[in-house]
Amino acid sequence: MLTNPYVNTLLFGVYPYVCLVVLLIGSLIRFDREPYTWKSDSSQLLRKRQLRLGSNLFHYGVIVVILGHFAGFLAPHWAVDWALTPVAHQLLAMVVGGIAGFVAIVGMTILLARRLGDPRIRLNSRKWDIAVAFMLWLQLALGLLTVPLSAFHMDGALFETLTTYVKGIVTFDGGVAALMVDVPVVYKMHILLGFTLFLVSPFTRMIHIWSGVGALSYLFRPYQIVRTPKTRAEEPVRS
Repeated sequence: MLTNPYVNTLLFGVYPYVCLVVLLIGSLIRFDREPYTWKSDSSQLLRKRQLRLGSNLFHYGVIVVILGHFAGFLAPHWAVDWALTPVAHQLLAMVVGGIAGFVAIVGMTILLARRLGDPRIRLNSRKWDIAVAFMLWLQLALGLLTVPLSAFHMDGALFETLTTYVKGIVTFDGGVAALMVDVPVVYKMHILLGFTLFLVSPFTRMIHIWSGVGALSYLFRPYQIVRTPKTRAEEPVRS
């Protein structure tokens, strides 16, 4: 079914843009109409140590994974080819991505066990909270499955196909969907689930990712000038 040209075009040529448009417009609408829901609800008071361990492992691992995806798939060829051959680039992505993905999925497993294993936390969890956690876990698992699969395609051709596809989506190249016809199913599922996460983000706690990106602006803003108010001398009281 995924190899059908029409289905392939719909899933890899149209669906990504639907997801990205919903992500952008949906996030803007939520920020405008429901600004007080723009957060990730905390359950820190319950099983605090388990939350700290799982959250740190997941977030550190997934940040490396996301940055690696941006650098690996969106960096121009001229910025990479002078230092790495396609085979070396693929090997680097497999090693770094594999380690970071493993750390992230261990953290997410701890968070899922905590959320589902404690009746109080489960009772205070929305259905979308649990659904998104499972989607993230599955996405990490699919990503890890691509690592051994990539070991059987060490000529770099498959990696180049995927990078060309992702860059084509960003540059609005309508013909890049055809590149995905013969790509293994695991990669297809990984890409589709990734775009689906974009699709549901404006309606779930995933919306707080924007705040993390926005926090980078603090690195470039000017220093704040803080003035201490002068204390006024007490005037003598007349009798």
